[in-house]
Amino acid sequence: MEELVIRDAEVVDGTGEPSYRADVVVDGGRVVTIVKEAAAAGCQRPRARRELDAEGLVLAPGFIDMHAHSDLALLRDPDHSAKAAQGVTLEVLGQDGLSYAPVDDRTLGEVRRAIAGWNGPGDDVDLDWRSVGEYLDRLDGGIAVNAAYLIPQGTVRALAVGWEDREATPAELERMRRLVAEGMEQGAVGMSSGLTYTPGMYAKDSELTELCRVVASYGGYYCPHHRSYGAGALEAYAEMVELTREAGCPLHLAHATMNFGVNEGRAPELLTLLDEALAAGADITLDTYPYTPGCTTLVALLPSWASEGGPERVLERLADDDTAERVRHHLEVTGSDGCHGVPVEWETIEISGVNDPALAEYVGRTVLESARLRGETPWTVARRLLLADRLAPTILQHVGHEENVRAIMRHRVHTGGSDGILQGDKPHPRAYGTFPHYLGHYVRELGVLSLEECVAHLTARPAARLRLPDRGRIREGYRADLVLFDPATVAAGSTYEEPRRLPTGIPYVLVDGRFTIEDGRRTDVLAGRSVRRTPR
Repeated sequence: MEELVIRDAEVVDGTGEPSYRADVVVDGGRVVTIVKEAAAAGCQRPRARRELDAEGLVLAPGFIDMHAHSDLALLRDPDHSAKAAQGVTLEVLGQDGLSYAPVDDRTLGEVRRAIAGWNGPGDDVDLDWRSVGEYLDRLDGGIAVNAAYLIPQGTVRALAVGWEDREATPAELERMRRLVAEGMEQGAVGMSSGLTYTPGMYAKDSELTELCRVVASYGGYYCPHHRSYGAGALEAYAEMVELTREAGCPLHLAHATMNFGVNEGRAPELLTLLDEALAAGADITLDTYPYTPGCTTLVALLPSWASEGGPERVLERLADDDTAERVRHHLEVTGSDGCHGVPVEWETIEISGVNDPALAEYVGRTVLESARLRGETPWTVARRLLLADRLAPTILQHVGHEENVRAIMRHRVHTGGSDGILQGDKPHPRAYGTFPHYLGHYVRELGVLSLEECVAHLTARPAARLRLPDRGRIREGYRADLVLFDPATVAAGSTYEEPRRLPTGIPYVLVDGRFTIEDGRRTDVLAGRSVRRTPR
């Protein structure tokens, strides 16, 4: 007898087609039988060792988070309710060009310091891997949800070139090509870049094109955080479209937003650019989170010249008064490339997390608010935080526009990605709320998407980008990564004031046919594993 029958569920199967009522049987980690309208037809209903009454609940494929920063959290925190409770059954890691493989001992230390604001300092995780394959093997030891990995181009450049702002030599470029090839052979699904983060931002398009050719040869895709989401946003999007066209590589645009005052109401221009490329045969997808503020590290706002040489050189420059004044001028007057070419508006920069508890009083306030409380300039406050917390502070950046968010999420190549940073006392609520916020706010309350459309955006469409032949839909033979939610009550619990509150209306989540969320509570099941690139 099979393990489980989910009875009388309203099945939204990921295809975008209308829902249907069915009994769904799960066994051996897969969906084995679907009996539509079983009760109404009066037919023999399937039996199993366990029967779950799903009356009033929607059964959907598990959600795929196309942009996650859980690279260490999955190992540090086996519970991982931040994602499991949202119905997420697969996360894509290695984002924004910086992560922890491939590395050597030197690079690992540098990367740990550079992205401590994303993932913590890493001193509470045994980072005993060096290659992409070894990292994926570590995930295979058992994690809360499944995980795929993108080769981080910035880390690859740090390993082969260093943190200097210069062109790679032919030998260095060849080494980067080999590193990308090795990572793809070991199971990565593609490559990411962080082109407003060092050292990835120092790569010219010709270098990126060569690496993308390697990615394409293995059937992977390129996922860039491109060179500007502000003053040069449209040009930066166009640059990535042309670069991947030249390389023959599929393109997935990370957190595809149009932010800052210069881009208010300009989402249709981006969508026209993408539609024209798609009509010409380009293979493009994108992800977004359903919120207006962004989230990054405070150090990311600095001009690229100030970050050259790595984290220790940044601290040295900030400690020097004359150099720090040059940094301030670029931030506040010129508009640094780290701040997307827009002069920083300190009233939009909210400190969301620090590593040093002695600095906790800054968390939850904008830099401008803290400056006024102390009778100081905003740059004095920002500089102090960067030095005292050794570049670790994270920020919310209140620079988005609701009309842009809604327009982009309607597009036919849109997928969902939380961009969730789990560090800090007050992280962005998207880390804990992205997927129920789509379903509760943008589907039920606003009607921006239909339920069937939204589920397709969060399941089948990302599975297709990842080239996963048996995930993302509810079909016989597909993996039983499933979520049951109440369409009348599903909602994000997380808010800006209480960002770690778990969602409501998601009582059951299954990974590989095993309950990770049962009756609304996290079980001790660790059924997640690495999801490796499917060979051509």
